[in-house]
Amino acid sequence: MTIDIKELGEKDKRSVLHPFTHLKDFASGKIGEPTIVETGKGIRIQDAHGNQLIDAFAGMYCVNVGYGRTEVAEAISRQAYRLAYYHCYAAHTTDELAILSDRLVSMAPGKMSKVFYGMSGSDANETQAKLVWYYNNLRGKPKKKKIISRERGYHGCSVLSGSMTGMSFYHDYMDLPLSRIARTGVPHHYWAANPGETEGDFSARRARELDQLIEDLGPDNVGAFIAEPVLGTGGITPPPEGYWGAIQAVLKRHDVLLIADEVITGFGRTGSMFGSQHYGIEPDLITVAKGLTSGYFPLSAAIIGEKVYKVLEDGADKVGAFSHGYTYSGHPIGAATANAVLDIVEKDNLPGNAREVGSYFQAQLRKKFAQLPIVGEVRGVGLMGAIEFVSDRNGRKRFDPSLKVGIRVSKAARDRGLIARPMPHGDILGFAPPLVITKSEIDEIISIAEEAVRSVMDELVRTGEKI
Repeated sequence: MTIDIKELGEKDKRSVLHPFTHLKDFASGKIGEPTIVETGKGIRIQDAHGNQLIDAFAGMYCVNVGYGRTEVAEAISRQAYRLAYYHCYAAHTTDELAILSDRLVSMAPGKMSKVFYGMSGSDANETQAKLVWYYNNLRGKPKKKKIISRERGYHGCSVLSGSMTGMSFYHDYMDLPLSRIARTGVPHHYWAANPGETEGDFSARRARELDQLIEDLGPDNVGAFIAEPVLGTGGITPPPEGYWGAIQAVLKRHDVLLIADEVITGFGRTGSMFGSQHYGIEPDLITVAKGLTSGYFPLSAAIIGEKVYKVLEDGADKVGAFSHGYTYSGHPIGAATANAVLDIVEKDNLPGNAREVGSYFQAQLRKKFAQLPIVGEVRGVGLMGAIEFVSDRNGRKRFDPSLKVGIRVSKAARDRGLIARPMPHGDILGFAPPLVITKSEIDEIISIAEEAVRSVMDELVRTGEKI
């Protein structure tokens, strides 16, 4: 079938409401035509014009096993032919769902018990909030409902998960956040530490601030704390030294549940199977999505700890059926996809590859970028990395936002065949490539990124925007 690329683009502009797109500029053509992505293989995608791009962001942190894995496509096809859909309400199940659930409970950190399924990280975090409220109602603590999240944390875009997300542009003109959400400080030492404050001292201060916030709200009113092991959309920021130990001590003292949002860090990205394992986190509830199916099918999961589930089960005689679910909860094709993906994750030891190649990646990022005059910080863990640009390294001064330095670097990289993400909170270039990446492919990414950064740096000097 012959495809008219121009006609497809016009149809898209007439009919698709694109996420995070300037609607007027897109409709008018000011930001160009839509990129029509046709194929993908390994770490690369190809558009309808035949242009190949290295995807150094794995779609949206999710294509961990790489593009074009035929074994996953075959698993989807087999399940679709055998049974394309059935629900899991009222104790119905499928073989793939039972196998996947047992697998997740076994491999997850902490003492986990059950798995509830949705279609995205956003709906999974909505489920987590409802579970926190349900749990506390059932154990006779009906006021214990506040959920604390962090500045720059990302937990989704729906009504409640969007409220938990700690970036104001997700809230503006959307009537968010909801009042049940409270906020504590970002765990980013570079920007938030006091002069001379070590990482350990900074972490201890963040823990004291959380403790004070819980006291101010009233411990009887606080039900949970939600956090990513590593900040993702908020800047790809690993926690400072001692952070998770100090935070968990506060939560335990106040009987506050810990929701580990592992949507990005789950299934190998940090170099451990879960970010919680990497940082010694013992969660009560775990949210996963993205890498669960590597983006080959929409699927998310709320993994529920034994402590929480026991209260839910014991309360059933009082309240009856567990009244929460979606039409596509436990979708059989999603479960089959996840099992095929996890087979690859385990067989190919993708956490190990993220650890080994990730170590090389982190070293190369620092070697090529850390001393550049417009770079304030290079950071990351495993196969997550970020370069943050500043106008004054010594004074830690940001560029004027109107210069859009991060966006310009990302565009320069894109023009050279590399997809790296301009992060939304500051002038930051983010990387999260597929976990199948090799060291030679890392070299390609670093080389193109260095060209892009230097081209923008030279332009800033040439135009007088940066002296």
